[in-house]
Amino acid sequence: MEEIYRLIEEKIKNAGYDGNVSGEEIYDEICDEIEEKENGSYIFMSKKEDDVFFEYQIDIMDENFNLSYIDINTPQGKIHVDFDAN
Repeated sequence: MEEIYRLIEEKIKNAGYDGNVSGEEIYDEICDEIEEKENGSYIFMSKKEDDVFFEYQIDIMDENFNLSYIDINTPQGKIHVDFDAN
């Protein structure tokens, strides 16, 4: 799991976000949000600070999920983090 957490953090940092971020917290938050949801695509929003919120696009399947992207909305603008791109 540590590798997944690190990958989330690296992708976000590489996209240009320099705020505090925890891959473990993001992963856990996603797992909590998708619990008992039907298969499909969902968008979840999470307020991280007073003026920063994350928007997650998640595809839920029978036994797993795919985090497609995170849009980080800050006062300076939006940072798009694409998890489907290599």
